[in-house]
Amino acid sequence: MMTGVSLVLWLVTATAITAPAPVAFSTYFRDETMRVDYYHTGDAQDEIVTLDRVYRYGVWAGSVVRLLDTVNYGAYRHALYDAASGKVLYTRGFDSYFKEYQASAPAQDGVSKTFHESALLPFPKDKVVFALEKRGKEGDFQEVFRREIDPADFGVVKGQRPDPTVKVFMIQQGGDPHVKADVAIIAEGYTAAEQDKLQKDLKRFNEVFFRGEPCKSHRNEFNVYGVFKPSVESGADEPSHGSFRNTAVGTTFNSMGSERYLLTEENRALRDIASHVPYDALYIMVNHHRYGGGGIYNWYCTFTADNQWSEYLMVHEFGHSFFGLADEYYTSDVAYTDFYPPGYEPREPNITALLDPKNLKWKHLVSPGVEIPTAWEKREHDEADLAWQAERRRINDRIAELRRGGAPEREVKAVEEEYDAKDRAQSERMHRFLQSNPQAGKVGAFEGAGYASTGMYRPMVDCIMFTKGERDFCAVCREAMVRVIRSYSE
Repeated sequence: MMTGVSLVLWLVTATAITAPAPVAFSTYFRDETMRVDYYHTGDAQDEIVTLDRVYRYGVWAGSVVRLLDTVNYGAYRHALYDAASGKVLYTRGFDSYFKEYQASAPAQDGVSKTFHESALLPFPKDKVVFALEKRGKEGDFQEVFRREIDPADFGVVKGQRPDPTVKVFMIQQGGDPHVKADVAIIAEGYTAAEQDKLQKDLKRFNEVFFRGEPCKSHRNEFNVYGVFKPSVESGADEPSHGSFRNTAVGTTFNSMGSERYLLTEENRALRDIASHVPYDALYIMVNHHRYGGGGIYNWYCTFTADNQWSEYLMVHEFGHSFFGLADEYYTSDVAYTDFYPPGYEPREPNITALLDPKNLKWKHLVSPGVEIPTAWEKREHDEADLAWQAERRRINDRIAELRRGGAPEREVKAVEEEYDAKDRAQSERMHRFLQSNPQAGKVGAFEGAGYASTGMYRPMVDCIMFTKGERDFCAVCREAMVRVIRSYSE
């Protein structure tokens, strides 16, 4: 079996952080996928990585030309190096659930936790070194883990190991996976009896995804698959409601202690189901009426299918997971402490710490005559939205209390309907307020972004990454999104 684990932080070679020569795919790789599963354990200060298993299956979904990451987002990256020469062959940046956990209160208190993670890589012809690398504050990468992998090793699990209960639906066909962005929508919490509903939901949300720009103009650059493994029960876990469901990939509300954050820690189950199609990106569409979702860059995103905000959730969360966009809001409750530490410029393209105002990262898009930073009615916004957040918590706590106590469904539904009506009214008020701002529609640097009321800035006064509803992506987000699409399609 493969041996040798490094738990020491190694500086990445200069060839990995400069601009190496392009890699000839056919020289080093087969047109197949290598999946490397590993365990990522730690707290806010320490982390340990151990290998789980290596798989070989299916066609490679990614580009055979752009093997080195040109987008350069994410706190981590997966990398492959030629074992003989040390040449960097492949890199891909990403964020992860573990990274988010490191910013949580339990991790800050030294509570260690283990997450299962996967790297999808082109399958090598000869021995390679697989590395997990972490970005420092200055943007350089350091090795957290490395392991030599011999593709001929008998420990590599060969074959796709298809699950006969899994069904695949071709939703949007753009062409060759090597020159398209391949998206897999994983059905979660749909039982076998709900297949018709699933197919309707897939069709609906595929149209939602391509309704707005820039995806509308780049529709032909995507392949979209629906992947369905029937769940034993409908829905998702709701720990605060005392409700748990037996579902395909184990999604749960109350992730990271947030009542509406919907994630899964059952990575192996998710990846096994997704392996039935070639994919660059994963949606998890959850058969549930409650507001919930989440998105982690180059990892996966989730959204609930039957909420009044489902269409917004579907687009917003994919903004995180595929396009690498940051949340621009800052008044809602989150489970993080200093998610963006002071003095650190975020990698995400749509927020900034404004450490160098004269060289704003979206300087070329700033509207004529707009000052940096840009004044707006922040105090009025914050007073109104913070008051709503307190009311929102109160109503959601009441719903959870009723659910745990086994209250009659009619009583619970009445409170849920009250919440939905108030939430919709608040969204409409905020939209009117922001659109009346003298700087509406202009690009500048508006304070309040990335979960921070001060010291972080967003490009425009409103955007679908700032408030929920029928919003557009701002000009800065759209430009960054096109760059990501082209990294898969050119």
